[in-house]
This record gives sequence, C-alpha cells and structure tokens, in this order.
Amino acid sequence: MSLMLNIALPQTKNQKKSAHVRQCDKCSAHKPPRAHHCKVCRRCVLRMDHHCLWINNCVGYQNYKAFLVLVFYATIGSLYSTVMITGSALQREWDISGKPQLKIFYVACGILMVSLSLGICPMKQEQAAWLARKSGQSYRHPFNVGVYRNITLILGPNMLTWLYPLAISHLKDGTSFPTPQHSL
Repeated sequence: MSLMLNIALPQTKNQKKSAHVRQCDKCSAHKPPRAHHCKVCRRCVLRMDHHCLWINNCVGYQNYKAFLVLVFYATIGSLYSTVMITGSALQREWDISGKPQLKIFYVACGILMVSLSLGICPMKQEQAAWLARKSGQSYRHPFNVGVYRNITLILGPNMLTWLYPLAISHLKDGTSFPTPQHSL
C-alpha cells in the first residue's frame, strides 16, 4: 500500500480545465484542492484546519473567520474576568474569621481565569513548521502571502468588519488561493 500526498500547486486556467477531478477515498465525493476529509463529520471540508470540539464542527474555509473571532472574544472575556475578579479580591478587607469561603472563591476564580486566558491565546500551532524544524529543515508554507495579506484573506479587506464574524462577503468559491508567486 503506497501513501500518496496530494499537494495543491498553483495552476493556470487551462491547467484547471484539463486537470482530473479528485475524489475522496473515504466518502467518494468530489474533493477540491486543499480539502481534507474529517473523520468526525464524515465529509470533506474545504481548507480544513481542524475539528473543534467547542463548536462541534470543522473549522474550514467558510467559518475560519468566525472561529478566530470566537477565540479572540473568549480571550478578551477571560482577561476581563481576571481583572474584575482580581480587582474585587484586592478591594475587599478580608476578615479571616468572617467568610473564608469567599476568599477561596475569589482565588479559585482568579486562578481559573488566568489559566483559561493562557490556554486560549496560543491555541494554534503550525505542525508542518514544527516537523521541519525538528528534522533540521526550513519550511515555508506554499500559500503564505505575507502577514497582512494572510489576515485580509481571512478577515476581509475592510478593517472595520474584522471583529464581526458574519462579514464574509470577501470569500470566493474557495477553490483557488493566492500563492507568493501568483496572486488572484
């Protein structure tokens, strides 16, 4: 049994028309470039990043922006809660004979919020880059078009709508992506 890796390379319009149609081995459906099969959802997902247990869905081309905004708001919310709990705990005059349960509650909530904030922030890691560094090689993602362009491809060209998860009118059909050599 041989293992075949499907790598989506930049193609011209003539090459796209003549290229054979890929089919998923698991669900026997059409498989566009940069699509992967999710074992949990049992379907192919365009530009699949991962299956997220928080949203019980795959994070892919259509909902990647909504997921990033969710992680951003969750981080901001947990940091805000940490500040509020810490502020409340510091404002109180603690009478040890009074209510030690309240002090324990504030300390436990503070620890929980700090650990949640620290856990949400670095959620994403790039596995291919890590594997390349581990083997002593350098890695450059074939679809990396620069920090700002990468951000605008996901969040949209209008900075005013970046934190609005439903502003996805900038998304195209999802079958062609810019590369450092070619832009759309």
